Amino acid sequence: MDMLQKECLLRLGLLLCVSFGFLLHPVVTAVIPLGSKLSVVDNDCWVSSNGDFAFGFFNITDEPNQFSVGIRFNSKSIPYSQQTLVWIAGAHVKVSNMSYFQLTPQGELVLFDYLHGVTGWSSQTGNQSVASAALHDNGNLVLMDAKQNVIWQSFDTPSDTLLPGQSLSVYETLRASTKDPQNSYYSLYLNASGRLQLRWESSVVYWTSESPSAANLTAFLTTDGSLQLRDQKFKTVWSVFGEDHNDSVSYRFLRLDLDGNLRLYSWTEASQSWRSVWQAVENQCKVFDTCGKRGVCVFNASGSAECRCPFKVTDTNICLVPYEQDCASGINMQQYKNIYLYGIYPPDDSVITSSLQQCEQLCLNDPRCTVATFSNIGRPQCSIKKTNYITGYEDPSLSSISFVKRCSGPLAVDPGLKKSPPPKPSPRRLCVRCIVGAASGTFLFFAFVQLGIVFFICRRKSSTMRRVTLAFTFPNSKGLMVLSFAEIKSITGDFKNRIGPNMFKGVLPSNCLVAIKDLNASIEERKFRSAVMKIGTIHHKNLVELEGYCCEFNNRYLVYEYAKAGSLDKYLDDPTLCKRLTWRNRIEICSSVAKAICYLHSGCREFISHGNLKCENVMLDEDSVAKVSEYGFAIINGEATYCGFSAEKDVGDFGKLVLTLLTGQRDHEQVCEWAYEEWMEGRVDNVVDKRIEGGANSEELERALRIAFWCVQMDEHKRPPMEEVARVLDGTLNVDPPPSPFQLPCNPQENGSESELESVV
Repeated sequence: MDMLQKECLLRLGLLLCVSFGFLLHPVVTAVIPLGSKLSVVDNDCWVSSNGDFAFGFFNITDEPNQFSVGIRFNSKSIPYSQQTLVWIAGAHVKVSNMSYFQLTPQGELVLFDYLHGVTGWSSQTGNQSVASAALHDNGNLVLMDAKQNVIWQSFDTPSDTLLPGQSLSVYETLRASTKDPQNSYYSLYLNASGRLQLRWESSVVYWTSESPSAANLTAFLTTDGSLQLRDQKFKTVWSVFGEDHNDSVSYRFLRLDLDGNLRLYSWTEASQSWRSVWQAVENQCKVFDTCGKRGVCVFNASGSAECRCPFKVTDTNICLVPYEQDCASGINMQQYKNIYLYGIYPPDDSVITSSLQQCEQLCLNDPRCTVATFSNIGRPQCSIKKTNYITGYEDPSLSSISFVKRCSGPLAVDPGLKKSPPPKPSPRRLCVRCIVGAASGTFLFFAFVQLGIVFFICRRKSSTMRRVTLAFTFPNSKGLMVLSFAEIKSITGDFKNRIGPNMFKGVLPSNCLVAIKDLNASIEERKFRSAVMKIGTIHHKNLVELEGYCCEFNNRYLVYEYAKAGSLDKYLDDPTLCKRLTWRNRIEICSSVAKAICYLHSGCREFISHGNLKCENVMLDEDSVAKVSEYGFAIINGEATYCGFSAEKDVGDFGKLVLTLLTGQRDHEQVCEWAYEEWMEGRVDNVVDKRIEGGANSEELERALRIAFWCVQMDEHKRPPMEEVARVLDGTLNVDPPPSPFQLPCNPQENGSESELESVV
């Protein structure tokens, strides 16, 4: 387990490890009368009428005799270790072991610290005619007057969690729990413009909801697994959904976790655990300051985020840039590709527009600069850092290049010195008996080893076949089906129903349709299984999901979900079906494919390339929504590799796909040159496929052509990342006129020296 995971788990333990005394004396009551009292000594608590929630004292395991009071899950169907805290009175207030909590006769909730003789927290409702309290079945602790009007409720003062039915109003925040949540680095904030923001130290915004700007909105968590923004008329203006939206789930909650990510959790009865069904920042490394002073965030081979220090590690395990202003031996700049770095303590980087070479020189000339990062997201810009506390993230899809300033060290060795050769060993006499004995022993040893291997393989094969049969009969929606070659032949009807190149239609025993892809390439079994397990965890509305695979002997098959409408090339080649591809359909297909490739490049736990993006690999569902298929594997000279191509290759293929959709012509090379000439001569209407009824939207056509020409630039450094491409097609990013795609640059090192794309203001 990596260091980042260990720290998160240790911190999580602070919240989940509640003293067992919390369960000893529950008091189930619909109404909590004035004067009711809970104490640490008595270990009693108030329980909701349905038993799902409990309110009482708990202690933090690493702080003896320190207690807080709050609400947690209490259902008997949830194991004690999983009964998560959902609200803490005063967020960070802790009291001694002789303390108590009371609903006073004056109608005020009071947490009294006996050791210090002070009130640690109160609801401040002493003069508001409170008649009683109640812990509702939805986990809301309320104070009511004699007419049952709510005077105060815990739902109005959330800590780090929202429960279904709970809302977050403008200027309200959730804070990730630490020993002192008031000083927590991470917070969720609803600003005056009606946008949810994840913030670090209240100044750095690293995630914003893509909601329309509007006043007086409220964030609301629904019981069916949706986070919504609603206006004053309770109309939903923005929403996101969990993977199990509308499924029958007993318990859910939304929490700002210790790692700074906002996640929606659902209780899973089968695994008896909480499962994350949605998270705001898909790539954990893009959460600001994920690694803090421990270096740069990367994903390891198992797909987990971990922190690595490419600089200097101090004795206190802090990662620092190894630069001091008084370098006696001079300074140099070390280049790091595909790494985006930023400063913390303070996090105020200065950003200016510049070329790659200018960016490096700016830092080199500034004695206070420690790191410079050049990026081209929106426009070519240089970020200058003037602190030794540097963090960031690494991703193969990033076009960012960082320069780290170092002191030039003295020569470690004298190149003129040579080592004398070691003395030659004296020859030894051969021992014939020793050789014969060793050979006999070795033969017997390997014979036993081979017998053991054969026995192990036979047992493993028998066990695997039993598991394959079980997986085939009862497909698991949470995993991948592992099928034998005989089963592949069975569900495809002996490969009779071909629906594309090496692609066959299949029917599972449950009568569900699937598409079977014959990889028709050699790849090592271990690498193939590792790749499909990673691909099987990818879920996006514009990606065809992998549902199973076959890896038996030399057979390599992939089992995909079935797209009823077929592939895009079928529509383009058929004069009748082509009429269904209206201008609106084509633009939406371009946008959907761009988002799918963008997700593969930067939204997954690790970079995934497609490698063979074309019309044949874009499927349409029954609603004509595009889904990209056959991603992850690259086939070169009959051999398959996982993610064997670059991001630039996918961007180029996408540009060709866009031009094919706009023109209706399939000859990529000729179409690119012809379309660019027509566009340059102002005859842009000639480019549009004449079979499109009603013609094209001129603004969308201009935008699509410009970004397509940028994508097919022969100089790959000029090709924009898919994140920019998706934004251009959605109209949230302007794009400058592209140069001719067919001219190689005079100096390939000059990548990004010209302003190319600009953000919409």
